[in-house]
Amino acid sequence: MPGPARVSGRVTSADGTVLAFDGYGAGPAVVLVNGAFGDRSHPTLAGVAAALSPWFTVLDYDRRGRGGSGDTRPYAVEREIEDLAALIGAAGGTAMVFGGSSGAALVLEAAARGLGITRVAVWEPPYHVDDDAPPLPDDFAAQLESLVDAGRWEEAVERFMVEAAEVPAEAVAAMRADASWAHLKGVARTLVYEAAVLGPGNRLPAAALAAIAQPLLVLSGERSPRWMAAAARAVAAAVPGARHRVLEDQAHAVTPEALVPELLEFFAR
Repeated sequence: MPGPARVSGRVTSADGTVLAFDGYGAGPAVVLVNGAFGDRSHPTLAGVAAALSPWFTVLDYDRRGRGGSGDTRPYAVEREIEDLAALIGAAGGTAMVFGGSSGAALVLEAAARGLGITRVAVWEPPYHVDDDAPPLPDDFAAQLESLVDAGRWEEAVERFMVEAAEVPAEAVAAMRADASWAHLKGVARTLVYEAAVLGPGNRLPAAALAAIAQPLLVLSGERSPRWMAAAARAVAAAVPGARHRVLEDQAHAVTPEALVPELLEFFAR
């Protein structure tokens, strides 16, 4: 049986950066925001987009510096918020938005700044709210940028994966032999962007979160690290009226099959 129709398009952000996206379905608009390393080819959000398409118009886009999107410099978090605003504009001016991991932090920042976001759902924004979280230096983004600028892309990928994503060093070493390593190395500069979105030390932006007025659903996994569960609870507690749901048998690498029922129920309200 054929899958849902997918239409590829482009939109231009405020600084002239051209962003590539795939659009699915028809109905109220939903924009999906990937986290580190992800683009619109990533099976998780591509799977979510396809599954939601019978009820919604879903836009799954390449964040700047990835896939088919440009990467105008200098980078600033404000540029990525403008990127999201451009996608929402292409969707008609308002949209519901889902973000995963560091993409969740970007979505929360955008919602707090008053973009045309009507409902917000996030998966495990990786804020550090207790001592279980991996310690990161406040200048982590600057350190990654220095590595990338020096052409040490593989080292930047390794540092991000081991220190921020808690991937065992031996697992990262094994990944070097995999075909996916070229992709990871190719988006090394965007890891600087992820670190900038999270801010120094990945600390919870409590004041910004308290300004979010849209309905918010925070999702986390039963099998995820304890510090990620603590972060999800802290986000939900900081936003008035927010809901927190724990998905059974899910780790940080969540499946589309687990996300879709939660998003469908929340976005259909």
